[in-house]
Amino acid sequence: LHEPMYNLLCMLSVIDLVLSTSTVPKLLAIFWFGSHNIDLDACLAQMFFIHCFATTESGIFLAMAFDRYVAICNPLRHTSVLTHAVVSQLGLAALLRGILYIGPLPLMIRQRLSLYRTQTIAHSYCEHMAVVSLACGDTTLNDIYGMGIGFLVLILDSLAITASYVMIFRVVMGLATPEARLKTLGTCGSHICAILVFYIPIAVSSLTHRFGHHVPPYIHILLANFYLLIPPILNPVVYSIRT
Repeated sequence: LHEPMYNLLCMLSVIDLVLSTSTVPKLLAIFWFGSHNIDLDACLAQMFFIHCFATTESGIFLAMAFDRYVAICNPLRHTSVLTHAVVSQLGLAALLRGILYIGPLPLMIRQRLSLYRTQTIAHSYCEHMAVVSLACGDTTLNDIYGMGIGFLVLILDSLAITASYVMIFRVVMGLATPEARLKTLGTCGSHICAILVFYIPIAVSSLTHRFGHHVPPYIHILLANFYLLIPPILNPVVYSIRT
């Protein structure tokens, strides 16, 4: 019952590696060498990789929730449902969704290049909302598209994960002994912790960017760095404890 989860963990490790590689070298260059400049193409590429693989990571967490649902609610069908081919297809679908959702963002920003009033990003990396905020023209389209992506990824994925765990808890509460309930819930503990570490900082950072106009800039930067850097650090620790 654990093999599909291990395959998904491998995908999660690759995603965390890409996210870290996309940001940490430039962050270190900023803090160590005072290198505050970045080429436009490099900025757009960094923005694409960050948001694309963050979206992909959300899809992997959703696939993990489906894996736990099948393993606990339909254990006899787990090996026939979550085959290597199905797990690979879930990972590929998560990646393609990330590319499809995030691909238009760099193009939309390039189209508005002449409307940017400043070239200084109040951020430690090229985050979409921080780049869009530089525009002096109408950014309604960018805002609507960004909010739509946030709804599709953050809201729908979290709702689907919550629904799967509601059904899991219903099955667990029907088990005969407290020991059986605790043992079954223990198989989900690491996944729940990783989900909270991933979704809560993203939600807080997104809300403060959208509505926290009086929040100091360093708080925006701190929250954005937290959601980008902390999950790749904690995910291996969280999952190694349970595996």
